[in-house]
Amino acid sequence: MTVPTVLVVDDDDSVREITQLALEVVAGWQVIAADGGVAALELARAHRPDAVLLDVMMPEMDGPTTLRHLKGDETTRDIPVILLTAKVLAGERQEWDELAISGVIAKPFDPMGLHAEVSRMLGWTS
Repeated sequence: MTVPTVLVVDDDDSVREITQLALEVVAGWQVIAADGGVAALELARAHRPDAVLLDVMMPEMDGPTTLRHLKGDETTRDIPVILLTAKVLAGERQEWDELAISGVIAKPFDPMGLHAEVSRMLGWTS
């Protein structure tokens, strides 16, 4: 696999920046960043990233709604999506199991190990 491109979507500037730095500096990946669902949809269509890291709770368009739009669009439906969330509860995971996602990463996460966790969930070699 060539250097992967990952779309990071989070409304929190600091989380977005830490995630971007972790993937670019530690893993050497290319990162595109969006501050919400609408921007994420536009960037995903334009750049066709290899994966999307998608925050669950965002204003205007939340993660599950953004995911439904990604999966409903022929251009973006095959892009794997990993949810990022500060709220990880057993009951919620069951709800997420029904969504077409590749995994769930709890925030806060270890920036140094993020690329390895993403690689494992997507079946990429790190």
